[in-house]
Amino acid sequence: MESYATAQQVFVGGLVFARLAAIVMLVPGIGETFIPARIRLSLAFVMTIALFPVLSVGAPALPGTSAELAGAVIKEALIGLMIGAILRIFMNALAVTGEIVSIQTTLSFAQTANPGQAAPSTTLGTFLTLLALVLIFATNLHHMFLSAIVRSYTLFPFHKVVPVGDAGLLAVQTVGKSFALGVQLSAPVLVFAFIFNIATGLVGRVMPQFQVFFVASPLLVLTSLSVFALSLGVIGMVFIDRYRELVKVFG
Repeated sequence: MESYATAQQVFVGGLVFARLAAIVMLVPGIGETFIPARIRLSLAFVMTIALFPVLSVGAPALPGTSAELAGAVIKEALIGLMIGAILRIFMNALAVTGEIVSIQTTLSFAQTANPGQAAPSTTLGTFLTLLALVLIFATNLHHMFLSAIVRSYTLFPFHKVVPVGDAGLLAVQTVGKSFALGVQLSAPVLVFAFIFNIATGLVGRVMPQFQVFFVASPLLVLTSLSVFALSLGVIGMVFIDRYRELVKVFG
C-alpha cells in the first residue's frame, strides 16, 4: 500500500469508511433492505474517497496494537449506527399512522410486503412508508444526509468517547416523538371513526331491527378512506417538516 498511500492514510480512510458504511446501511432511502448490501457498501466506499480530504482533519495517529486499532474502528461504526438508527426510527411515524388508520377503517387484515421493514405491514402503512421515501427525495432532504455525515465529525470527533447515554436518551425520545406524531397524523380518521361509531351505536339502540353492521361497515370504509385521502397532503407536509428538524440535529 505504500506505493499508493501511507499506512496512516489507510488507517484514517478505514475509520471514515466504518462510520459512513454504518450510516449508509441504515439511512432511509439509500439504506433500504431491497438495495443489495454490496451496492450500499460500494456507495460508502466512493463517499469515503470523496470526503476523505475533508474528514481526515484531526484524525488520530496509527495505533501500535491490534486491540487499539479494532477499538477505533468499532467506535466509529457505533457512531455511524447511532446516527443511522435515529434517522431510521423516526420513519416509523407514518407506519404508526397507517396502522391506526387501517384499524379504524377495518382494513388491518390487508397485509402487504413493506420494503422499508423486515416484516409485512398493512397496505396503508406500506403506502405511507413509500410516500415518506418519495417525499425525502422529492424535497432534496437526502442532501441533508451528506451534511449530517460531515457535521457528525464536529459533534463526534475521532478523539471523543462514544456518548452511549446520550445516544440511548435520544433514541428513546425519537421513538416517543415518532409514535406521538403517528397518532397526531391519524387524528382526522381517528376522530371521524369515533364519531361514526357513536352515531351507528345510537341508531342501533333506537332501531333494533336496523341492520347496522351490514350498512355501517362499507360506509365506514368509504368515508374513512375519503377523509384519509383529503388529509394525505397535510400528513406528508407535517411529516417532512418534522423529519427535517430531526436531520438538523446532526447537520
